Amino acid sequence: MAKRVPVPRAKGLFGEAPLEPRRVAAHQANIDGGSRGNPGPAAYGVVIRDGSGEIVARLKKYIGQNTNNVAEYFGLIAALDYAQTQGIRALRVECDSELVVKQMRGQYKVKNEDLKPLYERAKKMSLTLESFRIDHVYREQNREADALVNQALDETGPPGVRAEAEKLTGRENTMRLMARCKDGRIEPEEPLNLPDGTEVEILLRLRK
Repeated sequence: MAKRVPVPRAKGLFGEAPLEPRRVAAHQANIDGGSRGNPGPAAYGVVIRDGSGEIVARLKKYIGQNTNNVAEYFGLIAALDYAQTQGIRALRVECDSELVVKQMRGQYKVKNEDLKPLYERAKKMSLTLESFRIDHVYREQNREADALVNQALDETGPPGVRAEAEKLTGRENTMRLMARCKDGRIEPEEPLNLPDGTEVEILLRLRK
């Protein structure tokens, strides 16, 4: 029977090779913020997953009258606050706001006075982590966080335009609803439940 020969450990400059630093599995936070009116009733939503991809937290909150960008920053701060309180050392954030992502990466300057204190707070909090990364994703990849935004608006904010038809002053049989443009078609975000053949008039107001 052949005798086993121990394999020598690789040596570094001063003898034993240094141990590689232990990699920390990053948590992932999908964040979103939105307002109905911009500015208008606003809220944020956050979905946090651990290193194995399991959802460990769903955060949502109505924040009153604000803009979309302010709400996005509130979502980012909420994710960072969760990481700090739970002792999370590595966090990867996915956000569908290109503005917030590029500001946090230093690619855009923060010129808006309402955003400066929020940016500074988020930046300071991110530096307390061993690893922090923020990436832009498309809205379709951020649906869970977006759904939490709308839940917060419907549950704790003024009656949501998505949850129920809002009568417009001085006009009968009208409602306000949110819709998205996809492949040249306008698609409502909530079912209209109207009889077939119903004629509707659409007045467009574009949101950024």
